[in-house]
Amino acid sequence: MNNIRNIRVLFALRFFSSLIPAYVIERLYWEERGMTIQMVVYTEIIFALTIVLLEVPTGVIADKWGRKKMLVLSALLGCCEFLILIIATEFWHFALVVFLAGISRSASSGSENALLYDTLMQQGKGSHFEKLLGRLNACDLLSAILAAFCGSLLAGKFGLELNYWLSLVSSGIALMLAFLLVEPQKCAEGTDAEKAVPFKTYVTASLRFFRKNPNVSLVMLSGMVTGASMSYVGEFWQLYASRLGTPVYFFGVLSSVIMLLQLPGNLLSYALLRRFSYKRLIVCITATIAVGFLCVSICHDSIGLAAMFIICLFSGVMQPLASGYLHHRIESNTRATIDSFQSLGENVLSTFAGLGFGYFAASYDVFGGYGFIALLCFASFVWFVYASRSIKQM
Repeated sequence: MNNIRNIRVLFALRFFSSLIPAYVIERLYWEERGMTIQMVVYTEIIFALTIVLLEVPTGVIADKWGRKKMLVLSALLGCCEFLILIIATEFWHFALVVFLAGISRSASSGSENALLYDTLMQQGKGSHFEKLLGRLNACDLLSAILAAFCGSLLAGKFGLELNYWLSLVSSGIALMLAFLLVEPQKCAEGTDAEKAVPFKTYVTASLRFFRKNPNVSLVMLSGMVTGASMSYVGEFWQLYASRLGTPVYFFGVLSSVIMLLQLPGNLLSYALLRRFSYKRLIVCITATIAVGFLCVSICHDSIGLAAMFIICLFSGVMQPLASGYLHHRIESNTRATIDSFQSLGENVLSTFAGLGFGYFAASYDVFGGYGFIALLCFASFVWFVYASRSIKQM
């Protein structure tokens, strides 16, 4: 019964965690309060570096002491972020917010997937992981779409700050829901020996796993590059649309389209795996995304915006694809730790991408930044095609 409740609470938690009307006007709100593109890139780097430093330690803590504790901490920090943003006027205010957001992301990233997989395993439904994860992502996106529609309308009528107060309320509800989660039995009732395992053992076991499974590392790398690249769609599409002359009241529609296009991939990734191999799907996805970012960079009109939509459509398949490939091949006692390595790698790449994005955006505006992302995606595509030739089954 507790396992069934866990799934329901996870869906509700995802819904309210994503019901954040502030996100649809975030870049405009930050710009209004003095944050330039270069400053925003600096905060993105702070965010990524925070995750790089804390991702694995929080994954180990989740494996040793429980995934629920990490999810509660993540929700609590989410509330703190919006409290600060309501009064933020200086760069260091925004830097503090992204630092807390980095801790929050680190605490939840491996923990949520691990809790979901172990909950399904106790029901004998581990093979349903991709399907449930895709549906969780779909719930996430639908909630964000609702928030985007409402947020753009409210911002146009009442100003930008109201959206942040409403986001604080939604974050508070998410915090209350996190307390309702139940730790999966294996984690909650681990032996003293398991709890006494030192931090170093978790890390070395995780690194050994990746060394012995180069196919997993290759799939993870493709997922990391896609995730890091998509973060710059999520963070800067508003400025891109603004440069194309799109009015603010239309931002809710654009945000909704961007998220809606990611739904089919999340919902159907498990079905695609019945018809195509991992290798074929990843080659198709990475090639399309690389070409898409190139179009976004060089086409300063509706064609560039259409290319961004295509990127979103194909990227939706990658996250459940890569996570499923990983979780089907790891054990429960290191599940959150190993999953955290995926997020760590993604944020290392995101930091590198941020440096390039910021440099080229400073010279060629947001279009130049997306040109650098296109180069990064092409490099990933070429590497995957070259490296996967030596792997027979994928």
